[in-house]
Amino acid sequence: MNTIKYNRLNLENDQFLLDMGCGEGRHSIGALLETSANVVGLDLSLNDLNIAKSRLRDFDLSNVETNCTFGVSNINDIPFENASLDAVICSEVLEHIDSPEESIKELIRVLKPGGVMALSVPRYLPELICWKLSKEYSKTPGGHVRIFRHSQLKQLALDNGLEYESFHWAHGLHSPYWWLQCLFWGTKDKSFIVKQYHRFLVWDLMQNPLLTRILEAILQPLIGKSLVMYFRKPA
Repeated sequence: MNTIKYNRLNLENDQFLLDMGCGEGRHSIGALLETSANVVGLDLSLNDLNIAKSRLRDFDLSNVETNCTFGVSNINDIPFENASLDAVICSEVLEHIDSPEESIKELIRVLKPGGVMALSVPRYLPELICWKLSKEYSKTPGGHVRIFRHSQLKQLALDNGLEYESFHWAHGLHSPYWWLQCLFWGTKDKSFIVKQYHRFLVWDLMQNPLLTRILEAILQPLIGKSLVMYFRKPA
């Protein structure tokens, strides 16, 4: 279940997409399968990158003519030349880092003029509820160090020269799962209700029933877990 809508990246055949902070490869693999672009997924975690490579091997790519490559990189020192990439994804990363201003400048540096950047972060209200329910939630090593308001994320990009295009929310069904985890933080790995809700989310992902698609559409504007924004680098 992807957070980013690839059709808003305006990618053409054989162009290059960077998925910065790719984690276990969800968006990188999704972009490879749903677009005609070459994908580069970068992350600091070797463990996550190994999982991403393993997941990529699970797919039949015999009819895919482009490539997906994974590698290690810091978001503040991306190993690409200026204006060398056609689109950039940075999903659920900026809330983890100490210097989002420095990071957004580096993402813009490698993006070609006219290219699209997709940024996503946890939405303010659902994230605030998590912080209120569990003090440990925000103190987990490598966890969230800030909460972005809608206007703050938008202004961060605008202040650094990007042009705003559009936004949407994502994962309306996921917010209750994270609230339950925070509520039962100390015992979440053993909690019956947390496990059952996780089973529900997995079932939803695998079966994609009409009922949950309707629920998702209703809940996204109200409690969607992620805020997703799209920007363009001026030509």
